[in-house]
Amino acid sequence: MWRNRRAPRSELKTRPRTETKEVHTGERPFPCPFCCKQFTNSASLKLHLRVHTGERPFPCPHCGKQFANSANLKAHQTVHTGEKKFHCYKCGKSFSFQSNLSRHHTVQCTARPLKHHLNWQKSSLTHKSEPPVFSVSHVALHHAAACAACGRLFPSAAALELHQRVHTGERPYTCPHCGKGFAQPNNLRVHLLIHTGERRYRCSLCGKSFISSSHLKRHRTVHTQEKPYSCARCGQAFSQMCSVEIHQRTHTGEKPFRCSVCGKMFSEAGNLKKHQRVHTGQKPYTCGIMCGKAFSGVSNLEAHKRVHTGEKPFRCDTCGKHFSEAGNLKKHQRVHTGEKPFRCEHCGKRFAWICNLRTHQQSSTCCSSLSMNL
Repeated sequence: MWRNRRAPRSELKTRPRTETKEVHTGERPFPCPFCCKQFTNSASLKLHLRVHTGERPFPCPHCGKQFANSANLKAHQTVHTGEKKFHCYKCGKSFSFQSNLSRHHTVQCTARPLKHHLNWQKSSLTHKSEPPVFSVSHVALHHAAACAACGRLFPSAAALELHQRVHTGERPYTCPHCGKGFAQPNNLRVHLLIHTGERRYRCSLCGKSFISSSHLKRHRTVHTQEKPYSCARCGQAFSQMCSVEIHQRTHTGEKPFRCSVCGKMFSEAGNLKKHQRVHTGQKPYTCGIMCGKAFSGVSNLEAHKRVHTGEKPFRCDTCGKHFSEAGNLKKHQRVHTGEKPFRCEHCGKRFAWICNLRTHQQSSTCCSSLSMNL
């Protein structure tokens, strides 16, 4: 028989009357000082604040990884224990996480309901036997709405409608400032913060602020040096899955982004956007320190600012020499590694720097110049 699980009486007694009252009245007297989101009780506010502060007070005793709440820690520990409590009632396959069970159905589990599940349905009428463990949301997924374009399944018609915009390209939510369109209202909300300059999410380690929690989460990998995603071909590790997808284009040679003016192709949308400024002449980034010089890319501006400040943040681990640009450090490191990536196509001689290759090709020692003189 199904049982309704109630919270222990001790927990109900410790909860203040004022906080339980707000649940029924809809009142939310606890506002977040960062984003003004409101909560019915102080415990929910305290939990939410960790999104902004980055606080993770629940460490895993096995690997040391930290979590913002005990539920996430508990779910993570199944990685170490091997526990798989989410079961597909059709094929019997087990999963450690609800998300994996949901993903399992996206490949369309076509198995018929298991015999023990059918037996339980009959015997439950006369016996007090426990049902097999499975997720109610997973049952719903077996009767979900399917996308006609890609076959992916969704738990509701509303979720399917949002997804279909991926195929149709429909973007009904428009930014009033720049006219950029979005498929989902939440994406527009995050985008609007770019115009307002509001940055609600602050890194507790370095103080840097971000417009969204996902940007903050991405930034934290700078401090943790965590790189859980790796390339299947070369093994190079990355902090984000999207970085792996972009990196894989170096192996495949894929360049899906095309300039409409000159036809040049790019592997990243960001690189195409930077390139297009060559045609438009747009230089939106201005030096506000001393000279007011304008640049087409933010990285060019940051490098230029170091001319004024004298900052050299890039250090060689071998000799300790500092550089103002990462590119200059990379070139310098060839002194220590002996790497010579530039090869003369005429005589095969190799060089550490492109300028040395060009000098060689114009000199009398290169066979190409000798043949031209003859």
